[in-house]
Amino acid sequence: MSLIPSFFGNRRTNVFDPFSLEIWEPFKDLSLSAENSGFVSTRVDWKETPEEHVLKADIPGLKKEEVKVEIEDDKVLQISGERNIEKEDKNDKWHRVERSSGKFLRKFRLPQNVKVDQVKASMENGVLTVTIPKEEIKKPDVKPIQISA
Repeated sequence: MSLIPSFFGNRRTNVFDPFSLEIWEPFKDLSLSAENSGFVSTRVDWKETPEEHVLKADIPGLKKEEVKVEIEDDKVLQISGERNIEKEDKNDKWHRVERSSGKFLRKFRLPQNVKVDQVKASMENGVLTVTIPKEEIKKPDVKPIQISA
């Protein structure tokens, strides 16, 4: 496996792991347009606890009505939204434009042991938090078999 160290902290990203929970989309960023180029790479943290999975996405400047959280086929969590460009007045003179605008979309393959009907999402101070409870994994019943002579 190829582990690539992150430039941001001590996290490591497993780029080529076929069992990775995040859907790898190698050509996703090749179709960038001026409309959505600045807002494409919304950063998401994914933490797993014994009880649940918690995803946190930084989405500054958006209202909860401008963000969608959806689950496709009980397998994929999708977070999407759009920040519109500020309307210009002909009398305005812009000195600098650094804030991004446009659409964003992130998809994550969910593990099998989640309760998709109990997913919750909340947004506070520009941070979207998605909480996905986990099902208790039942261990298989193991019955010993007597070996005869």
